[in-house]
Amino acid sequence: MTQTESTADDLSQFVGDWTLNPDQSSVTFRTKAMWVLPVKGTMKALSGEAHVGADAAVSGSLVLDAASVDTKNKKRDIHLRTKDFFEVETYPTLTFTATGGRPTGDGEVDVTGELTVHGQSRPVTLHAKVAVSGNTATLSTQVDIDRSEWGLKWAKMGSGLKNQVEIEAQFNRS
Repeated sequence: MTQTESTADDLSQFVGDWTLNPDQSSVTFRTKAMWVLPVKGTMKALSGEAHVGADAAVSGSLVLDAASVDTKNKKRDIHLRTKDFFEVETYPTLTFTATGGRPTGDGEVDVTGELTVHGQSRPVTLHAKVAVSGNTATLSTQVDIDRSEWGLKWAKMGSGLKNQVEIEAQFNRS
């Protein structure tokens, strides 16, 4: 961390509005196929914003493009876009809607909210590291998700329903 960077030990330094920089943000997921074959993929962030009030209330959203799923396997990617998985023609986005945030120390914050996938919403808490540099804040988080909780249950024998998702989202003060 450089001298101009700081961490999120309280939310007062974040009061105001923030806009996602999609070009500086990434979403990566990992799972297993046939119990042992690692599968890694990415999705593109479309948009996002955050608001931190003077009372430390946190709200915001992060919107991902479901059709951008990329595992470097064209046949698999086409299948992931069908009704068996993301059904991108009906559900073109995945959305995390933040409803609260609480600093947990050492530049980390718990962000609570709802994740909407395939038209179904479930509560999720993201434990994120936050680095601040000037008018830029970068949140980095990793969460394990059981995709079957969102109705994505299709699997070949031995394929995992659990996915590890890593998000690095860069926000600029608006």
